[in-house]
Amino acid sequence: MGSLETDRILIVGAGSAGLITAHTFIQDGFQHVDIVTRDPTPGGIWSSVRVYPGLIINNIQGEYRFSCLEQPPPPPTENGDIRQDIRLSGQELQAYMEKFVQSFLPDRIRYNTEVLNIRATARGGESPPQGDNYVWAVMMEDLTTKVVKIHEYDKLILCTGGCSEPYCPLGLSPKDARLSGFQGPVIHSCDYGARSQEVLDAVKPASEGGGAVVVIGGGKSASDTAALMAEQGRKVTMIYTTLDAAVASPIPLPGWFARGRFFSALSPHIELRTSLEHFLHTTWVGSKIVHGFWDAYQWLAFRTLNVPNGSPLRRAPKLFWSTHANNQGSSALGVFYRKVNEGAIDVIAPARVKCFSEDHQAIVLEDGRLVPAEAVILGTGYSSSWNRLFDKAAMEELGLGCRAPHPATDYYRWDYPTLDYHTPPANPANKVATASVYRGIVPAKNILRRNFAINGAVFTTNPGYCYETTAHWIASYFRGDKFLRLPSSAEDALASAAYNSAWLRRRYPDVHMSANDSVRTDLALWCWPQMLDTLLNDMSLPSMRSGGNGLTWPFQVIDVKEIANLREEREALRNAMAQD
Repeated sequence: MGSLETDRILIVGAGSAGLITAHTFIQDGFQHVDIVTRDPTPGGIWSSVRVYPGLIINNIQGEYRFSCLEQPPPPPTENGDIRQDIRLSGQELQAYMEKFVQSFLPDRIRYNTEVLNIRATARGGESPPQGDNYVWAVMMEDLTTKVVKIHEYDKLILCTGGCSEPYCPLGLSPKDARLSGFQGPVIHSCDYGARSQEVLDAVKPASEGGGAVVVIGGGKSASDTAALMAEQGRKVTMIYTTLDAAVASPIPLPGWFARGRFFSALSPHIELRTSLEHFLHTTWVGSKIVHGFWDAYQWLAFRTLNVPNGSPLRRAPKLFWSTHANNQGSSALGVFYRKVNEGAIDVIAPARVKCFSEDHQAIVLEDGRLVPAEAVILGTGYSSSWNRLFDKAAMEELGLGCRAPHPATDYYRWDYPTLDYHTPPANPANKVATASVYRGIVPAKNILRRNFAINGAVFTTNPGYCYETTAHWIASYFRGDKFLRLPSSAEDALASAAYNSAWLRRRYPDVHMSANDSVRTDLALWCWPQMLDTLLNDMSLPSMRSGGNGLTWPFQVIDVKEIANLREEREALRNAMAQD
């Protein structure tokens, strides 16, 4: 339970999840809400230090907006034409985050502040927590003054996301490059905005006989940086095992298609709540419709992007089974694919990079081939942002670590025909470890304490709607709202989390546990509407808010304005229960 007047709340991270969580808590009446970020500006992965010209976000307009602040449409092109692409640039999204802070969170964020360690302790930090004598001791460093202090908080919300700690494979880090004698720059794609000029200075244009910039990885950041380097006239070699699945169409998609429940109906969920979903996923005919659609949609993307048969650009997972989809818009906007087709980007796939060569002028593939390189960009993903905040013992005590799957989960069955079509082989990690975070928000082991939560660790294509709904759920959780339906014990919460993890292993057999901890508490790429319906139901609030009847609901456009009054709705429930 909490006190609005006295509880000290710390939100770690000033990305989209951190910003809307802070705003929600302040609107809810919490008097002491602090936000810390090591960045100099808000935005998290969209902070000004990370965005750069040419960066286009992977979400369509509106998927990163919040109900309390309109998001302006993309500005016209240089010729004054209306932009057909409805995706924002990274700089436009960063400007939206800045405006949000100016409008709702002035003087609330402590910038340039690194959280070094978090641990549970009794007040004063001299002994372990006991009963109600339980606070979070947070060690912070002011990156400007280098002063380190410890602050105590009653409640803590992690909003650090899964894309803040760059992962460099063993043997390929900048340190490994220096030790091997490699002379060129080696950067992670997350530093592209700050260090791209360093790469451009080190590698001459191809027209002047310059060497190659080698990009390692097949995700969006890898393809983005490869395309931008090629546009700058550099010779580019890209190496990957698989490429992110792409979505593209020759014309902009209608709103009901891109922003409705259409995709979610065609993606199986842990609970099939409508007759249409039951038909699509539990019948032979329905499964043929589902996979026919996804295969056709992927075929349309390849056709739109002019990807020929046999091209390494087709080394992508099926959209149905993928947790990543690289939104390329239209053929005119698929710059990476165009540059590969033009020969400006040389692709080596499938291949894995092993190390830097002994002659200091190349990288070595696992099959022994040498690939010349004057600079290397690592588009190799991210590790968990939680590892630097908690030591191993604290992770275990809190319940953030992975657990071995409970033997009972072997008996869970989702006998959907849609899940028996070209099913990928299971990732070995899925058999030995499972997440234990209830609803992707609260470590199940800690659920009765109501003093710790996570926002932004659920992988979704609609962050704005997801993070805002989650923020309200957490606010009710911290306030002890009686209308919030929760497990009655930590054991029940662990069982629920285990059930959800078993589902994710079934739905994404080759992916789930291979993602980093801080972005895999739940996966809702296509079925995020169902996931958020669950959170609304937890709060005893109406779900499926986009409306429609039994035939038309898949074609209704979902708008974040549907949740603009969640605070008032929760307050009405609170008052009604107080009068009973």
